[in-house]
Amino acid sequence: MAQTKAVTVTPKVDADLARRLLAKMVLIRRFEEKAAEMYALGKIGGFLHLYIGQEAIAVGATSVLRPDDYAISAYREHGHCLAKGSDPRRMMAELFGRRDGLSKGKGGSMHLFDKSKNFLGGHAIVGAHLPIAAGAAFAIKYQGADQAVICYFGDGAVPQGEFHESMNLAALWKLPVVYLCENNRYAMGTAIHRALAQTEIWRYAETYGVPGEAVDGMDVLAVREVVGRAVERCRRGQGPSLIEARTYRFRGHSMRDPSAAVYRTKEEVEREKERDPVKLFRDRCFKEGVLTEAEVKTIEKEINDLVDEAVAFADASPEPPVEWLTTDIFKE
Repeated sequence: MAQTKAVTVTPKVDADLARRLLAKMVLIRRFEEKAAEMYALGKIGGFLHLYIGQEAIAVGATSVLRPDDYAISAYREHGHCLAKGSDPRRMMAELFGRRDGLSKGKGGSMHLFDKSKNFLGGHAIVGAHLPIAAGAAFAIKYQGADQAVICYFGDGAVPQGEFHESMNLAALWKLPVVYLCENNRYAMGTAIHRALAQTEIWRYAETYGVPGEAVDGMDVLAVREVVGRAVERCRRGQGPSLIEARTYRFRGHSMRDPSAAVYRTKEEVEREKERDPVKLFRDRCFKEGVLTEAEVKTIEKEINDLVDEAVAFADASPEPPVEWLTTDIFKE
């Protein structure tokens, strides 16, 4: 059985990498804050699940991928889609339900897809995308390629049968997939200790004989290091890995649960915000002398302008025509 362990790492960072990682995290944060604002103004309808607080995971994980690698996620996927390189303008248009959106305005917040970036979508049924990740990895292995699949899911998916079925098949067939659990401790609104008999999620790897690690999900460099090792195992044909990234969402489960005050205390939320992943990485860059305050201000201004442009683009995009209701429908 492969060794299973929990690790903490503190890798170094150079200026170019620091700029790229910080810019992506700031982009996700600003995009999500603006999405919340647009929801409050009635520009965005339906459900809206924000990624605020978890940015280090998507950015750290995606930073070790090649453009031809795949990523797939659940319904809190804005951050993953942005990290994979999707156009913020088309993403915001999708949230607005407009025809220029990534899914032509038909999917909204919970169903972002981008074939051009090998982003296999957000999926609204908890755990249902884990077998799809295994299928994509099976196709890669069948074709003799060396791509990898990153499958993001939350702690709420772990009790689902799809998690165990997918882990078993991936281990059995040595599929090139990294199962990356973003453990924010509450799933929809249930504390992890009330849902899982084994709350150290990375330990489920032991059952299937695959490498498993826990990592600080608020540390972008730690995530990059751990996921990087898992992706390299995929490329060498050594099969899947299970990574538990321990994180915390600063907002509620969705915009319909903005404060999460029913199941979390204000004191807990404020305490966790002291480990804001964006601030932690920015301060580290200052401390290690790889970025200056002026450089960070430039990054923040460029990102603010980009997100404002995305909102303007979305607002100007037309509504989908009625006849589109009967297109893009699969029928056996």
